[in-house]
Amino acid sequence: MRKKNKTYLLYILPALLFIIIFVYVPIFQNFYFSLFNMNSYTDKWTFVGLSHYLNIVKDPIFYTALKNNTLYAVFSLIFQVGFGLFLAILLDSKFVGKKLKVLFRNIYFLPSLISITAVALMFYFIYNPNIGMLNGFLDMLGLGQWKTAWLANPNTAIYSVIAMSQWQYTGYIMVLLLVAIQKIPKDLYEAAEIDGASEIQKAFHITIPGVKGMLVATSIITVIGSFKLFTEVYVTTGGGPYNTTQVLGTYMYRSAFLFDEMGYGSAVAVIIFIITFTTSLLQIKLSNRNKG
Repeated sequence: MRKKNKTYLLYILPALLFIIIFVYVPIFQNFYFSLFNMNSYTDKWTFVGLSHYLNIVKDPIFYTALKNNTLYAVFSLIFQVGFGLFLAILLDSKFVGKKLKVLFRNIYFLPSLISITAVALMFYFIYNPNIGMLNGFLDMLGLGQWKTAWLANPNTAIYSVIAMSQWQYTGYIMVLLLVAIQKIPKDLYEAAEIDGASEIQKAFHITIPGVKGMLVATSIITVIGSFKLFTEVYVTTGGGPYNTTQVLGTYMYRSAFLFDEMGYGSAVAVIIFIITFTTSLLQIKLSNRNKG
């Protein structure tokens, strides 16, 4: 038995080393870098302790970025996970034929395969105030008074950025939940039908409890993705107008590469890690508590 256990360790060791070298070591290195004042033009490092973190919490742009990431996470949980669950239940129901199930599953999933940069550029033109499809569509409906420069208006810019990701990733979450739904024993549904349960009752009492684990997993994926947001904002608004669409990712990029404050940028990265790690642990803990 001991020899077999050692054999298992040999299989695990390469993956373990890979994770340590490329995940855990960079995390600790980044925290170490955040304690210094440094830039890319000199090898001189000045130890500043936690002063970068103190400066971050005094910066109003940080709170704007944090608010935008939180807003993005809330909308993503509602639309990507919530609406994705609704689509998954609908596609698994008897109201949709087998051929249509395959067709709609592919249609909804396809946007998640497109490059984020390509999607951001596409929506950049859709939101264009002069030649954009959105304003043209509003004109066609006789709602010209609603037209605006969607990405240049401080009141609509962040919501416009949020909308493009909901379109892209809802289908991806739907497919994950659909796979989980298909693993639920059919006997439960048959027993519910015998008892006279409606489709809505089956959804609330069988389907949703049956995919609870996948709901937690997709929620964690969605929240982590929300706080890692960067490309969509960088391509469309760059954090503008007037920093109203800044998120933690662009705030970190701006600090490290535009202002060449590498230590400050590392401190922002540490904060992003702490937020995502803590949020994930909290979601898992709440899920386990509900199981009990």
